[in-house]
Amino acid sequence: MTSFRDFALRASSLKALEAMQITLPTPIQAAAIPPLLQGRDIIGQACTGSGKTLAFGLPLVESIDAGSRDLQALVLVPTRELAQQVAGVMELITAGTGIRLALLYGGQAIGPQQDALRRGCQIVVGTPGRILDHLARRTLRTESVRYLVLDEADEMLDRGFAPDVERIVATTTPHGRQTSLFSATTPEWVEKVAARYLKNPLLIQMDLEAGDGLSIEHEVCEVWHEEKFDVLRKLLDQETAGATLVFGRTKHGVRNLGQKLIRLGYAVDVLQGNLSQAQRDQVIRRFRSGSTPILVATNVAARGLDVLHIERVINYELPETHELFTHRVGRTGRMGRAGRAITLLGPADLPKWHEIERGLGRKLPRVTPDGEAVRPLPSVPFRGGGRRFARRRSASRI
Repeated sequence: MTSFRDFALRASSLKALEAMQITLPTPIQAAAIPPLLQGRDIIGQACTGSGKTLAFGLPLVESIDAGSRDLQALVLVPTRELAQQVAGVMELITAGTGIRLALLYGGQAIGPQQDALRRGCQIVVGTPGRILDHLARRTLRTESVRYLVLDEADEMLDRGFAPDVERIVATTTPHGRQTSLFSATTPEWVEKVAARYLKNPLLIQMDLEAGDGLSIEHEVCEVWHEEKFDVLRKLLDQETAGATLVFGRTKHGVRNLGQKLIRLGYAVDVLQGNLSQAQRDQVIRRFRSGSTPILVATNVAARGLDVLHIERVINYELPETHELFTHRVGRTGRMGRAGRAITLLGPADLPKWHEIERGLGRKLPRVTPDGEAVRPLPSVPFRGGGRRFARRRSASRI
């Protein structure tokens, strides 16, 4: 099995890994680090939680000239929380090297960030909006960037950052720049950015439903006779060693679901888009510390949520696309830990679920609320009837 000592890393990096009690690379790290050390551009397709920060961070540190005050590496991420997490890891692996890092994201005073840039730093980690703000103020110059990372590129597209990202990348100098793009899925914009800004990139793909390649246990629970809420309560009443993340579709629905659970005595927090940054930080802090074992969230609110001890993801309501399903389930089974993804499926959900399974390219195992496996129906030749025919077939399983 590959060890980090098999890579040509600085002694300071190996010492930092030892202090972090990390000895063996994850699959994405083992696949990405060697070509990045060789100077290749790469596209790494793997879920959040698979160890991508070290995958690009260790080669990035190897490329830095600590004797120069010029900005040499730029890491773009979609959310403030992910920016903080990436910067935290980068600070650990640069400890004692003399390499300076600046963290740039919105919701914070810009003055201290300007001071950090003025003092000189070799690495910047930040979100697109605040990076553009500093570029407009001329407090940040990117023409000397030699190492560019777009982390969670599909999430940046989902949050509407595509034009901002392209504007930022265009300010860097293409000649001599090494670019790596990491994404859980590859929608059209991600492919377009790769074609425009990466040079002969190496494509590295991990199992999208399994984070770093280890299996997430999937269960699609057919809720025909019972209310979804009653099935959700049964699941939440089960003993678990880790936290549970419950996904809903809308801010209003998530808020109501959370309040309903709280009234019944469950220790629940709610994460949805209308929270202030201070409220959001407080909710995530409680969830990360384990003081709140259950978090109910929307897709957008949970973006950038990186909590290692999430044991279960429950899809109380279906996402709109298979890409969003991939992001949701990727919140569990992180960094080699076991994970479980449970999707509650009512009769009205069948058309959307069929779309999601087609997008995933696989069928996930069906179970009853009691955990019994559901035998798939034999295929029936289509003889007309459109949606009414599909409903009659579904009803035969009730």
